[in-house]
Amino acid sequence: MRKKIVAGNWKMNTILQEGISLAQEVRDISGGLQGDVTIIIAPPFIHLTEVKKIIDGSRILLAAQNCSYEDKGAYTGEVSAGMISSAGAGYVIIGHSERRAYFNEDNRMLYKKVCQALDHDLTPIYCCGERLDEREAGTHFGIVKGQISEGVFDLDEENFRKIIIAYEPVWAIGTGVNATPEQAQEMHRFIREVITERYGKGTAEDTTILYGGSCKPSNARSLFSNPDVDGGLIGGASLKADDFAGIINSF
Repeated sequence: MRKKIVAGNWKMNTILQEGISLAQEVRDISGGLQGDVTIIIAPPFIHLTEVKKIIDGSRILLAAQNCSYEDKGAYTGEVSAGMISSAGAGYVIIGHSERRAYFNEDNRMLYKKVCQALDHDLTPIYCCGERLDEREAGTHFGIVKGQISEGVFDLDEENFRKIIIAYEPVWAIGTGVNATPEQAQEMHRFIREVITERYGKGTAEDTTILYGGSCKPSNARSLFSNPDVDGGLIGGASLKADDFAGIINSF
């Protein structure tokens, strides 16, 4: 049975002291939240160990925003999956649209990152999604299928079952244009069909698929009410504890 998840991606926001304060606010609010939603926060790398101390004993779990495709070595500035695991995180975001766009990360590189994460007992949150020009050209389904098939379908079924998929319509992130609940459901259902083709219906039905396109308290309930939308990968709204809590309470 797949999980309901709300994961907050802080991106390159908050200095350490601000991150500690935000983590404390989220921890305090989370104690009063109802339901069986898994709550994850992904602060910047330098926050991980301090945030881990704050959330220990709470229902909040910790993620990193990226990892290297190498295990160790002379890769100045990189952070390995093993380092992330040793800091106390259990999840890592891989293939976010900003990593693909700004840092030229392709599907095969991301596959290596997924393997690194799994080798160090991290749960990958693997992102996929199309740009506006790709949607307007009618190639969005093919783009998303390619990102998934090239990025994770070389995994055997046992390892694939360990990952989470996040669909990000890039055209709906920070643009003021929102995907409708119907558009979100359409793509999530398509993703589940693609997984069914590769791994079978049982695995597809057990795979958690998150929505990652400008989800906020005002639209979260309509998005999460769709049968194939299992939660959200939240950007800007995760930087305000009250907004983040409002999204968590939208199931």
